[in-house]
Amino acid sequence: MMRKNRKRALCMVCALAICVGGGIMGVKHFSNPQEPVVLETVSDTLTAAGAPSEDEKNANLKLDVKAAVLIDADTGKVIFQQNAHKELPPASVTKVMTMLLAMEAIEDGKVKLTDQVTISERAASMGGSQMYMEVGETHTLEELLQGIAIVSANDGCVATAEYIAGSEEVFVEKMNKRAQELGMRDTHFVNTNGLPVTDHYTSAYDIAVMSRLLLKHKETQKWFNTWQTTIKVGLPGKEKDFGLTNTNKLIKQYPGANGIKTGFTQEAGYCLSASAERDGTTLIAVVLGAKTSPIRNAEVAKLLNYGFANYASVTLAEEGQRVKKITVDKGEPYILHAVTGEKATAFVKKGQEKEISYKANIPKNLKLPLKKGDKIGTLDIYCGDEKLGSCDLVADRNIDKASFFTYYIRKIKNLF
Repeated sequence: MMRKNRKRALCMVCALAICVGGGIMGVKHFSNPQEPVVLETVSDTLTAAGAPSEDEKNANLKLDVKAAVLIDADTGKVIFQQNAHKELPPASVTKVMTMLLAMEAIEDGKVKLTDQVTISERAASMGGSQMYMEVGETHTLEELLQGIAIVSANDGCVATAEYIAGSEEVFVEKMNKRAQELGMRDTHFVNTNGLPVTDHYTSAYDIAVMSRLLLKHKETQKWFNTWQTTIKVGLPGKEKDFGLTNTNKLIKQYPGANGIKTGFTQEAGYCLSASAERDGTTLIAVVLGAKTSPIRNAEVAKLLNYGFANYASVTLAEEGQRVKKITVDKGEPYILHAVTGEKATAFVKKGQEKEISYKANIPKNLKLPLKKGDKIGTLDIYCGDEKLGSCDLVADRNIDKASFFTYYIRKIKNLF
C-alpha cells in the first residue's frame, strides 16, 4: 500500500511539472485573497458631546486655566479633559508642529541635522523669543531646532521652515495639511512660531496629539532636557556666545519632566505642553490660558500628579519583538515570525495590571509576496474581557511566492 501511495504521488508530481512547463496552470490560480483585518485602536477621542467620562468624573479636578487635557503618551488615552476642544491661541506651543515637521523631514531623509542653514532677513527680523541671529550667518539645522526647543526661538522657526519648504508660507501649508492628517479638527495655523495673528488657533487636545508624535522622535529629548547651554551666533569673525536657558521650568522643578513646549502672549496667556515619565509611564499634560506662569506650572503638576497616582502603563512587547511563528504554505521561505511594529503597551488604572492579556490576530491566508515590515495582523490587547486596543504585527522577513512545483512537493511530503 505504501509503495502504491508513493508511486501515485510521484505520478502527480510529474503531471504537475508537465502542466507548469506547458503553461496550462500558473501560480496565481492558487493564491487566495487576504482576509480583511479589522483595525481597532486605543481611543484617543473625548466622549460624545463633550460629556465627561467616568475617569474624568473621578478626577474631580477643576483647573484655573481656559483649557486642559491629560493623556497617556503611549496609547493616546485621554484621562482628563477641561474644554479640551476649545479653539484658543496657542502662542509658542505652535512650535510643536514646526518641530514635528522638521523631525519627520529628517526621518524621511529630505534633510539632515548637520545641514547648514543660512539665516534670511525675514528670519532675523522676528521679534519675541529668539537667538538674535544676523542675516547671512549659518547654523546647522540641529542648532536651530535646539534653539526652538530650549528658548522658543522665533527666528529659528522661520529659518527652519524656509530651509525645509522654501518659504514660511509653504511650510505653514504643510503644517495645516499634517494637522488634517492627524485629525486635528480644532486647528488652523498661520505662522510657524505662534506670534499673535488673526485666525491662528488650536486646542488642548490637538496639541496633545502632535506632542505625542513629537515625543516619538528620541533626538528631541536631549534638547527638551537641557537646562542651560551656549551657542555661537554672529557673522564670521564676529561670533559670540549666546546663552540658552530652558523656558520650561518644570524640567528642574518636577520629577521626571522631559518636555515639551511653553508659550505666552497677552492674547493666549500662559500655555504649556508638558511631558513626564515615571516607572515606564509617560504622560502629556496640556494647559492653555493660565493667568500666570506659576499657575500654569502648578496646574500642569496637578494633572501629572493625578495621572501618576492613579494609572500605570504596562509594556507587553517591545518594538520588533517576536509574537508568533507562522507557516506560509505558499511562501518561500515558508516560515516567518510576526513581530510588533511598535512597542505594545496597555494603560490601565493601578491595580488592574495583572488583568492585562493579548492575542495575535493574523489572517489564515496572507497575500504574497510580503516584504519585511509589511503589516500582517494585529496584536489585540485586553483588560479582562474589555478590549483596550491593538497594535500592528509585521513580517520579520521577505516572503516570495513559492513556485508551483515547490508548493506541491511540500503538500506531498505532508502525506507521509
